Amino acid sequence: MEFTAEQIAALLGGKLEGDGNQRVHTLQPIESALEGSITFLSNPKYEPHLYTTQASIVIISQQLELKKAVTAAVIRVENPYASFTALLEEYQKLIAFQKTGIESPSFIHESAQLGRETYVGAFAYIGQNVKIGNQVKIYPHVYIGDNITIGSNTILYPGAKLYSGTKIGSYCTIQAGAVIGSDGFGFAPQEDGSYKAIPQLGNVVIEDHVDIGANTVIDCATFDSTIIRKGVKLDNLIQIAHNVEIGEHTAIAAQSGIAGSAKVGKQCIIGGQVGVAGHIQIANRSKIQAQSGISKANIEGGAWYGSPGIEYSNYVRSYSIFRKLPDVMKRIEQLEEKILNLPTKE
Repeated sequence: MEFTAEQIAALLGGKLEGDGNQRVHTLQPIESALEGSITFLSNPKYEPHLYTTQASIVIISQQLELKKAVTAAVIRVENPYASFTALLEEYQKLIAFQKTGIESPSFIHESAQLGRETYVGAFAYIGQNVKIGNQVKIYPHVYIGDNITIGSNTILYPGAKLYSGTKIGSYCTIQAGAVIGSDGFGFAPQEDGSYKAIPQLGNVVIEDHVDIGANTVIDCATFDSTIIRKGVKLDNLIQIAHNVEIGEHTAIAAQSGIAGSAKVGKQCIIGGQVGVAGHIQIANRSKIQAQSGISKANIEGGAWYGSPGIEYSNYVRSYSIFRKLPDVMKRIEQLEEKILNLPTKE
């Protein structure tokens, strides 16, 4: 699949300098780009590569003043990094949405409704009363249980599992191995010391433009819904427990766990291996550093670190003291020795 410099400039709203008929079919970094590729320059330290690159098209800043001649066609934009990211997104969509049709063997229940240009890969399973929007791509070995709805332009990669009753919005991406709607961790202790499973009768609701990483698990609610609001980005290997709600445009990094009935606010940033206790509220725009443990509600817009988590600036000050403790202890021991060796009055 090839594109001209003119087409790309029009897509990005950039200003073209050079041969508008230059064609590219791949994207590569500026220091190793070859003919037929497009690249970008954002970091000034890579500017020398601009004058030696073999790329056919380079995206640069509107403000950059060229020091030498550039052989590639140049597209000037306000933000080269953001424009190149947008280009990557469009390229990914073109690749991901090429597939159409139904491969065999696969199972689609007669009551299921599939939209236009749907792709169903081999060995996929689609249950009763499923409603699937237009241009949905369902890769091989995907399981879609009964009474599920999936919005248009959503992609389910190989091995994703959707339990019955799940609702998925439009423009979502579910990566390989993700499990959505599995039972929450609900067990009632019995008098004899054993545990009895509490039926989990709710579902999972995922709104539009949500990305869910590989092998991430989202449990269904006990009665109502576990909710992932629009624009949420979940990394790989995340556990979202039952009755949790994740607010709009929140991003959570890998190996984090959100315990049951916790509420995470809007536009939060949660680092890797963070643990959030159950039944607490994480305020909007919170920033939680990696490996923190959050056990109580916090204030809006705050930054948190440590386990149990404390306000980030307090943690940094505390740590600056903590790392000096060995030297402080040594000085205390030296002072003790001096005190013990002081001459005594007769």
